[in-house]
Amino acid sequence: MKVLFISPEMEPLAKVGGLADVVGALPKELQNLGCDVRVIIPLYNQVKENLQSLKLKAKNLRKEIIVCLDWLPFKGDVMEATLNGLTLYLLKNDNFFNREQIYSTPKGDYQDNDLRFAFLSLGALEIAKALDFKPDIIHCHDWQTALIPISLKWRRHVKDDPFFSGSKIVFTIHNISYQGLFPREMLEKLGLPLYLFTPQGIEFYGKASLLKGGIIYSDTVTTVSPNYAQEIKTPEYGNGLDGVLRLISQDSNKLVGILNGVDYEAWNPKTDNSLYLNYGNGDVNGKLKNKIELQKELGLNTEEEKPLLGMVSRLTEQKGIDLVVETLPQISDLGFQLAILGSGEEKYVRMLDIAKQRYKGNLSVVFGFHDEFARRIYAGSDMFLMPSRFEPCGLGQMIALRYGSIPVVRGTGGLLDSIRDYSFDRKNGNGFVFHDFSKVSFLDALTRALLVYENRREWMGLMERAMQEDFSWKRSSERYLELYKRLKGSNQ
Repeated sequence: MKVLFISPEMEPLAKVGGLADVVGALPKELQNLGCDVRVIIPLYNQVKENLQSLKLKAKNLRKEIIVCLDWLPFKGDVMEATLNGLTLYLLKNDNFFNREQIYSTPKGDYQDNDLRFAFLSLGALEIAKALDFKPDIIHCHDWQTALIPISLKWRRHVKDDPFFSGSKIVFTIHNISYQGLFPREMLEKLGLPLYLFTPQGIEFYGKASLLKGGIIYSDTVTTVSPNYAQEIKTPEYGNGLDGVLRLISQDSNKLVGILNGVDYEAWNPKTDNSLYLNYGNGDVNGKLKNKIELQKELGLNTEEEKPLLGMVSRLTEQKGIDLVVETLPQISDLGFQLAILGSGEEKYVRMLDIAKQRYKGNLSVVFGFHDEFARRIYAGSDMFLMPSRFEPCGLGQMIALRYGSIPVVRGTGGLLDSIRDYSFDRKNGNGFVFHDFSKVSFLDALTRALLVYENRREWMGLMERAMQEDFSWKRSSERYLELYKRLKGSNQ
């Protein structure tokens, strides 16, 4: 089974969100299951820097590819690297990818993102041909690669290419709120027929939606949790595409939710070099040592009995930061401490900056993202907050379980697929869930968690159960392989 992954991100080389974690882990697991997997990503500045820090070298394959966009030819070089035994192709074009950020600047998205990621999509197809890698499955990720299924259906000189006649397209939606919306003129720039600009095609409220095209023209659409696959078929969560998703769901195999996993080799408290002290399941003293050292590093009051809440998050409306800030007086009154690490919207940065002065000693906020520090928060916190308005899958709650930090989450998306409320299921529960996005509901979950925390023996049992959970990629990768085999079998 030959599988070609095409993505705008991949951990540990280029990361903005959870998409990078998926592409960093899933291909490796599929390769372990016997697939011949290759991954194509752009050669960003960030990739060059991370290759150097990982002491990896990229070899120029001397395979120049040419893609025509906006009536002009653009050239790209193909570099090859090996990462954890996986073959990785890096598409080089400094005009498109030699930039400070991946998608945007603080002022907004790059104005030529349509051309940048069209070059990635069409360039990836040219790379496959140049290297004679004829994929059974082309696995595309988010709107940045949606031009692949659109082009294989409609773009001149691509749609009839016999090289891809046996290839099936799997398209994964990681977050439906990012849709790749551009003016109608984009179609001509990308070599697509103008008659696609209809409600039955890629027109979306007066703009062209690449994500919509990816959904319509792929063989199978997957998303990152079973619950999210159901949610996005509703007006509340579908971001205007719920009707399209309900339509394709009439074929029971066209929309599939597969829960993401966590790389348990990369996230392991027994071997994690970022921690103050390594520990394993049942090692209460090791967990407590990490808590005390984290409190010291953050300037929090070093009180063992105070439950420490951790939060590693983008500071955006989606993540429920406003709910946390609104609830801070009650969180403090209940006796909690809170450690937050994240970056994002300026208004939330200002809110938290003011709050950390008011609650000094019990609230620490570190702006930015630091991988080592994130790991210390997972290890040092007693509970981990994810009060999201929506959450396609979420990895934080799975990592928290791995490190023995009990999740307190809102019941949405993949959070509902991975966290079972201990208050209502003492036998199988692994966290605490609230459903209404409200201060009252959030505080109810925190209070229920606190009552269990105060019973140390019961809390230790819950912590041990959390660390025994298995949210590794093994089960998820097996489901993807089953999906690939079904699609390949439909060709025969």
